[in-house]
Amino acid sequence: MRISSTVMRGACAFLLGSTLLAHAQTNSDAVVDPVAAKQQAREIAQGDPSRWYREDATPQAKLKTLHKEIGAALQEARNACKRAPAAERNACLSEARAVYTRDMAQAKAMVDGQGQTP
Repeated sequence: MRISSTVMRGACAFLLGSTLLAHAQTNSDAVVDPVAAKQQAREIAQGDPSRWYREDATPQAKLKTLHKEIGAALQEARNACKRAPAAERNACLSEARAVYTRDMAQAKAMVDGQGQTP
């Protein structure tokens, strides 16, 4: 189960990282919506929520979490695209949507395959 968790976290980090790398213009929190950034600051001040350390018990719960993370990555990519030059904005948004679509299509396979060990 610990290996599954590590694999899932690695896969999620890869998805988020690849999306942000493709779209972000900087490595700061500039792509985070200001309202969300304010909420994040309050949460960080309180420490890590206990839910971060609870594993998803079922494949459905894992898939739901992965979908949520892919959606968050899309939102951050969109925010980065909004800050891009106008000439590049449409291409950036199209690429963000394509990455989202690809990641969502691969999500179930990632959850189903995470129990396998090499």
